[in-house]
Amino acid sequence: MFSKEEAARLRQQFWVSFGQYMKPIVGAEGLPVNWINYKTGVKNIFFRMDAEKKHASIAIEIAHPDAGIRELFFEQFREFRLLLESTLAEQWEWQSSVTNNYDKQVARIACALPNVSVYNQQQWPSIITFLKPRIIALDEFWTDVKPIFEDLK
Repeated sequence: MFSKEEAARLRQQFWVSFGQYMKPIVGAEGLPVNWINYKTGVKNIFFRMDAEKKHASIAIEIAHPDAGIRELFFEQFREFRLLLESTLAEQWEWQSSVTNNYDKQVARIACALPNVSVYNQQQWPSIITFLKPRIIALDEFWTDVKPIFEDLK
């Protein structure tokens, strides 16, 4: 068991390590990307990566405060489901309404890696191997579809 400070230090150390690992990788448009804090450029749409005690996950989160607009954005993602899944080379879980870590209703498209812990440094390579290709694929997908979402603003 870790103290709160030790747990926070390990989480921070993981994300610093992940960021250093990803730093040399350029985005789909050939430009540098802050992979850890990926900016979609569209308000209320986020790419979230998480590493916790029992799993790691990556998600597209639609956090618009208006439920109708949130559903519209979610439906637009559904229109691109085949493109998304072909770019990712896998299927993700689609949830039209779920509560996020900040107690807000969001729509989420996500994938998780169970049975890993950010607090076990020996599992960090597995977590990085899980997150890296997926965030790169999301960037590639987003490069293709972002203009449509910008038009929905």
